[in-house]
Amino acid sequence: MADQKKPNDGEKGGFLSDLFAPVAGFGVTFSTMFRKVETEEYPEQKRPTQLRFHGRHQLNRHPDGLEKCVGCELCAWACPADAILVEGANNDDAAGERFSPGERYGRVYQINYLRCIFCGLCIEACPTRALTMTNEYELADNNRADLIFTKEQLLAPVLSGMLPAPHPMAEGMEERDYYQGKVQGATDAQRQWVEQHDGETAVDAPDQTPVEHHTAGQHAGEGRP
Repeated sequence: MADQKKPNDGEKGGFLSDLFAPVAGFGVTFSTMFRKVETEEYPEQKRPTQLRFHGRHQLNRHPDGLEKCVGCELCAWACPADAILVEGANNDDAAGERFSPGERYGRVYQINYLRCIFCGLCIEACPTRALTMTNEYELADNNRADLIFTKEQLLAPVLSGMLPAPHPMAEGMEERDYYQGKVQGATDAQRQWVEQHDGETAVDAPDQTPVEHHTAGQHAGEGRP
């Protein structure tokens, strides 16, 4: 029986090694239970973002409350992901109901965050700095339709000294005066106009039903850049 191999040490201790192998593995787990926890709890402790962070978009206002967006649609054309839908309309000078100092304004504005890649090309294309990006990054949702933000969701809030549009431009001011920083807030004449026409402005409400697909060829206080 000289051809029979003798069991080596590993084969002799195979049973005991297999028996205590899980114990050795659990030893690593149990040893970490008594270490200092390095993980920060979210959302109780939110990690601050950098100033250059690209988060949710914001449509800005002028100091008197008029919207900076002039409905030029350049942001929609610049978007590589085709995530922006803009439909411009003319301001009603006859009735004094202006949404922006320009000839036109963004009547419908939507951003599809299911497509947006947060590259920032849209804000670089904006000629009036109407569109900027904030530090807000909590955009998760369990409903796809809720991730298509409308104009009302993107508009900056009406701060102190502002009046919600529509209302006339500041008296004696032209469009260029708004971009030169000559308008510092709503005037008494603008406030009086809003008080007189409160509830009387007849502006058709735009259809803000989220559009999940479109192509650019089919649509002829301020955040950071």
